[in-house]
Amino acid sequence: MGKTLVIAEKPSVGQDLARVLPGPFQKHTGSSGERTARWLEGPEHIITWAVGHLVQLAEPDEYDDKFKKWRMADLPIVPAKFKLIVRDERSQKQMSVVKKLLNSAEVDLVVNACDAGREGELIFRYLYEHAKAKKPTKRLWLSSMTNQAMKDALANLRDGEEMEQLADAARSRSEADWIVGMNATRAATIRLRSSFDGAVSLGRVQTPTLAIIARREEEIRAFVPEKYWLVDAKFATDDGRRYEGRFHEGAKPRIPDADTAKAIVDAVRDGRGTITKLEKTKRTEKAPLLYDLTSLQRDANTRFGFSARRTLGAAQRCYEEHKVLTYPRTSSRYLTSDMIGELKEIAEKVGSGAEYTTAARYVMGLDVLPLGRIVNDEKVGDHHAIIPTNSPHNVAKLDGDDLKIYDMVVRRYLAAFHPEAEFENTRIETTVAERVFRTRGKVLIVPGWRRVYGEMPEGERSAEQEDEGRDQTLPKLVKGEEAGVTHVESLEKETKPPRRYTDASLLGAMETAGKLVDDEEAREAMKESGIGTPATRAAIIERLIDVGYVERDARSLVATEKGLNVIRLLGDHQLTSPSLTGDWEHRLERIESGEETRKAFMADIAKFAGATVGELDTKLKDVKIPRADLGPCPVCGQHIIENRKGFSCWSREDPGCGFVIWKGKAGKQLPAAVARELIATGRTARPVTGFKGRSGRSFRAKLALMQNEEGRWRVEFDEPWAKEGAKPPETDEAEVQANAEAAANAAAAARPADDAAA
Repeated sequence: MGKTLVIAEKPSVGQDLARVLPGPFQKHTGSSGERTARWLEGPEHIITWAVGHLVQLAEPDEYDDKFKKWRMADLPIVPAKFKLIVRDERSQKQMSVVKKLLNSAEVDLVVNACDAGREGELIFRYLYEHAKAKKPTKRLWLSSMTNQAMKDALANLRDGEEMEQLADAARSRSEADWIVGMNATRAATIRLRSSFDGAVSLGRVQTPTLAIIARREEEIRAFVPEKYWLVDAKFATDDGRRYEGRFHEGAKPRIPDADTAKAIVDAVRDGRGTITKLEKTKRTEKAPLLYDLTSLQRDANTRFGFSARRTLGAAQRCYEEHKVLTYPRTSSRYLTSDMIGELKEIAEKVGSGAEYTTAARYVMGLDVLPLGRIVNDEKVGDHHAIIPTNSPHNVAKLDGDDLKIYDMVVRRYLAAFHPEAEFENTRIETTVAERVFRTRGKVLIVPGWRRVYGEMPEGERSAEQEDEGRDQTLPKLVKGEEAGVTHVESLEKETKPPRRYTDASLLGAMETAGKLVDDEEAREAMKESGIGTPATRAAIIERLIDVGYVERDARSLVATEKGLNVIRLLGDHQLTSPSLTGDWEHRLERIESGEETRKAFMADIAKFAGATVGELDTKLKDVKIPRADLGPCPVCGQHIIENRKGFSCWSREDPGCGFVIWKGKAGKQLPAAVARELIATGRTARPVTGFKGRSGRSFRAKLALMQNEEGRWRVEFDEPWAKEGAKPPETDEAEVQANAEAAANAAAAARPADDAAA
C-alpha cells in the first residue's frame, strides 16, 4: 500500500499535522547543502506545503508576444483557457518538490490540507493542475489547530469531489479579477499616459473601495462650515441638588445666530424654572453577536487603532501558533448545533485565566444555555464564528497584539451567554421664561453582559447626538418642582465635515457594499453582497495604499490626488459601483452553493470587461488632467507648472532656471497643495502624512525648501531627527513587527482578492 501525500498551505501547519499523524517523520531538503526543509516523510504519510500561492494565472504576454505592448486594439484580453505559471524563483524550488511528490509512484492518495476556504482550495487546485497530477484527492477541513481537532478532521476526510463548487467559485473569483483588472488597467493606462506616471491600476474590488474613500474626500473638500450656537444652563433646587440642561426649540438644540442665542441667555439668566416633564424609560441591550473577521477587525481598529492587516496577523497567530482561537478568516457570527455539547467546556478552559473566572463560572452554572442568537446552522458557511478553542489555554505565552485580540474574542464569547443589560433613561425638561432646557440621564441598573467587560466605552456619537447634550448622573428630581438658574452661557459652534474613513468604518462600508448600516442584524442580512470577503478586505486596503491611491493619516484613510483623479475620471462608471461588486460577490456565493453556474458568471464578466474597455477608450481619449499652476518661481519669476514627475518652471518652450520640486519623496507623491505652500513660505506649517520608512511603516514630517552648496533647491524633512542625520522615528515597534508578520502571512496565505495588473 502506498503513502498518503498531505499538502498544507504553510510549513508551520505541516509541522503541526506531523505531530498527530503516525511518525516518526524525517525532514528532507530539496538539494544537498540546503537547510530549508521541503517535506517531511513518515511511515504512512508524506507532508509538504505550498507556502501560499506557488502557482498563479499567467500574464497576457504568456499567451501572445503582442501583449507585451499595451495597445487598445488588442483589448479586451479574455483567454479561452487560462494558463498557470509558477509565481517566482523562490516558489519554483518548492513547486519542483511538490510536483515530484504528486507524481511519485510511492503516493496513491493526496490530501488537500490548505486553509479550509475558497483561497485554500484555489491554492491546491492550481498547483495540482500545474503539476498535471492524476492521483485521487481528499479534503482536510480544519476550524481549529488543536491536536484533537486535527485528529478528528484527519479521521473524517472529505471526498475531493465534494469541493467542486467551492473550487468553481475560487477559480471564478481569480479569473474575474484577472479579466477585469488586466483590461481596465491597460485601457486606462493607455489613454492616460500623458497625465499619469506609471500604470493606472484598476480592479473589480479595489476600484469601488477607492470610490468609497474618494467620494468621502470630495464631500469633505466641498464642505462649507456654518456657525451655530448652543445655550447651556446649570440648575440647582432649593436644597442644593444640581443638574445641567441644554436649550431646545422643539427637537432642535441648534440656534442659527448669535443674537437669538444672546436673547435666550438674557431671558433666563438668574431666573427660576419648573420641571415640566420628567420621563423614565427602561431600555434593554442585547449582547453583541460573536465575532467574524470583519467585526473583529473593526473593533480592534476602534479600540486599539490596529489596521485590518495587523488584526488579521494577530488572529492568525492565535489560531496557528498558540492554538487558542479558531479559524479567523470567517464571515459567520454563529455556531453550529453540533457544537452545543462543548460550549460549557470552552468556558471552563478560558475560565482558568483569573480575569475571566467570574464570567466563565456564570456560563458553566447555567442549566440551559441561551442559544437563540448564538447557534444557527443556516448562517454558518465554510466556518463558524471566531471563538476560543476547546483546549488548555497557555495565556502566559501571549503578549502584545496577540493577547489583545485573544482577550477581545474570549470576552465576546462569554458575554454572548449573559443576559441583556438594562438601562434606565431619564429625560427632563425644565422651562424657564417659556424656554425649554432638556436634560438626559442614563443609569446602568442591570449589568447583564456588560459585566464581562466592566467599564465599556460607548461607540462614536454623531454631531447631532453630541448637540443633544451629554448623559448625566442625576439627583432625585420630581416633576413640578422648581430650580434656579445658577449659570447660563451660549456656545459658538461650527458644523463639521463628514469623518474620513478609518479601517473600522471602511470595513463596515465594504461589508454592506457602501450602504450606511449600523444595526448588527441588518448587517448580517447584507453580508453576501459585500465588497470582497473577510479574508481579503485587509489586503485590498493595503493594495490601495501600495499603489499610491490612499494614505494613512493616524487612523484615517485619505485619498491622494492620484486616487481622487482616478475616480473623477471614471465618473459614474460601473467599475466604481460598490453595489455592482457586491452583486458579483453574491453570485460567487451562489456558485459555491450550486445555485448558479460558473459558465454564466464568467460570460457576464467577459461582457463587462469588453464594455469597460470600450467605455474607457471613448471616455478617456484625449483627456488631460489640468496641470496646477503654482505661481511664480522664487528664483526666476516664471510660472511653476505641475508635470508628471514634479513642479517646475521649465517647459519645452522655455527651459526656465531649473528650479524643481520633485513629487516623489520617501514613498509619497507630494500634492500640489504642499508644493504651493513650500514655494510660498519655504516650509510646511503642519506635518505632511504618508511618508514611508525602510521598515515600511508610515510616518509624518514637516518639510522645508533648502538650497545646497551648489545652489540647487531640494525638499528636506524639517525635523530634529533629519537635521541630526537620523532615520525617521519608529514610534511603534509593535506596529512594525505586526505589519511585517501580516505581510508574510498575506504572501503565504493568499493573493490579494483584487489582482489588478500593475
